[in-house]
Amino acid sequence: MRMPFRLNLTLGLALVSMVILGAVFAPLLTAHDPILDADLMNSEMPPSWDHWFGTDSQGRDVFSRVLYGARVSLTIGIVAQAINSTIGIALGLSAGYWGGWWDDLVNGLTNLMLAIPSLVFALAIMAVLGPGVVSLLIALGLTNWSWSCRITRGAVMSLKSQGYVQAARTLGYGDIRIMLTQLLPNIVGPVLVMATLGIGEAVLAEAALSFLGLGIRPPAPSWGNMLTDAREAIRSVPWATIFPGLAVFVTVLGFNLLGDGVRDWLDPRMQVRA
Repeated sequence: MRMPFRLNLTLGLALVSMVILGAVFAPLLTAHDPILDADLMNSEMPPSWDHWFGTDSQGRDVFSRVLYGARVSLTIGIVAQAINSTIGIALGLSAGYWGGWWDDLVNGLTNLMLAIPSLVFALAIMAVLGPGVVSLLIALGLTNWSWSCRITRGAVMSLKSQGYVQAARTLGYGDIRIMLTQLLPNIVGPVLVMATLGIGEAVLAEAALSFLGLGIRPPAPSWGNMLTDAREAIRSVPWATIFPGLAVFVTVLGFNLLGDGVRDWLDPRMQVRA
């Protein structure tokens, strides 16, 4: 049974806003530096008034590292999805509008990308480029554009025969102008939904790659490398893994609910039911 779209939208927006506000106002919400404030005398301390999420094996405040890690995860997630959406929309628009051999080529490439698990492809790219922020953005930005391309292509193929597109051709509009001014504004809804869902997927992929040591490198805080640092002491210091894992869960859930709510909000049939 599906949740009402208003509940999806509200809950998703609340969770995403909470994560974004925590990342933006991290310096105001915690007095501890996520890298420099390491105190071995106070390592592996449980949650307390001074350390809300406890400390890790190096005496660093877990709460501050979770907040600053949100900056990394959100930045990479948004930028990577922006790259994915740009590639997918460009290929989908051109393939759907021009058709012919270009459409066959793009469709074949899309099917190939869908056949390869995106995380496996990202692992292969990271293995070649090495760890780092730039390598991570390249890997995540080149591996998940296929769904945006397919949705854009299908929408364009159904719209390019509409009267307003024919009228634009009659007025002498070029192909690029028609695609950007007549077709793109009319497919922004499904593209926006895919982009919202894709951010959550990119955040999860970044955490997975960082956990494997191919993403953000320590001591910079990242939810993935925080889980890596704490995995050997998961029984004695469970809070060091619970809170970063919970941060990933809440962020991905928030973007998924937000994308689901936006999709239903843009669907006229859901508006009538509401």
